[in-house]
Amino acid sequence: MFKHRGTLSSVVFAVLLALPVAAQENSTATPEERPDPDASTVLVTVGETDITLGHLIAAAALLPPEYQRMEDSVLFEGILQQLVQQEALAQTFREELPLPLALQLENEKRALVARQVIQDKVSELLTEEDIAKRYDEQYGSIEAEPEYNASHILVESEEEALNVIDVINNGGDFAETAREFSTGPSGPNGGALGWFGAGMMVPSFEAAAIALEVGEVSGPVQTQFGWHVIQLNEVRAKDIPTLEDVRANIEQDLTQELASAFLERVTDAADVQSGPGAGMDRSFLRRQDLLEE
Repeated sequence: MFKHRGTLSSVVFAVLLALPVAAQENSTATPEERPDPDASTVLVTVGETDITLGHLIAAAALLPPEYQRMEDSVLFEGILQQLVQQEALAQTFREELPLPLALQLENEKRALVARQVIQDKVSELLTEEDIAKRYDEQYGSIEAEPEYNASHILVESEEEALNVIDVINNGGDFAETAREFSTGPSGPNGGALGWFGAGMMVPSFEAAAIALEVGEVSGPVQTQFGWHVIQLNEVRAKDIPTLEDVRANIEQDLTQELASAFLERVTDAADVQSGPGAGMDRSFLRRQDLLEE
């Protein structure tokens, strides 16, 4: 009902949230006297049709993220108002469903049931052992890669770089020298670049940086950005992700694999027979006029 189907559904829901909610609290029972709610708890009755808490919960689950962030009271009343108005409108319809709508409802029911079947099957098949095994396969044998923390001073010429090195060799503080001479964006921050791993810097800069000892200052290094003087500040081993760090990604991958395999098995086992229209021109897909009655 509340699938994100473009501007129209968003606008309609926004308008409904702005409308006053019809009086619905007719019970004189105190909160202590009311039974604990469940999915069958009736909130309102429109004509002879009950709208239950379950209807609201199911609708809320399909809302796009921007609506999920609303306050519960606002969301509750907005969804309830929409269901009431939808039911009121639906009850004015006394004719047979138009063919396009009837076919859309069949497709929607088929899709919802299929999704539930897959979700149930994946929940049955996916185990903690599978997750742990996949984690071991992906991360169990990898070695921690080094990460480097460096600072640099960027200038326009090799001569300026050599001058910067002389300043530092004569006792100049690297960070202060960077603030004074560096033309790069990191200059005001003392030239600090933070942590980086292999492949994150241009090749000539990276090669010069990782060849240094901690605390050592490089000679002039040229890149397309100019001339650099580099200081290696620290080296550490990059943390290997824990299972909890990557659990969501692993579960997503396994869910997709299990769902695809299950779908393939079920489809292969299904009794599918070609009908009279199997070889028709595929352009008939665009023939909306065939749905006109």
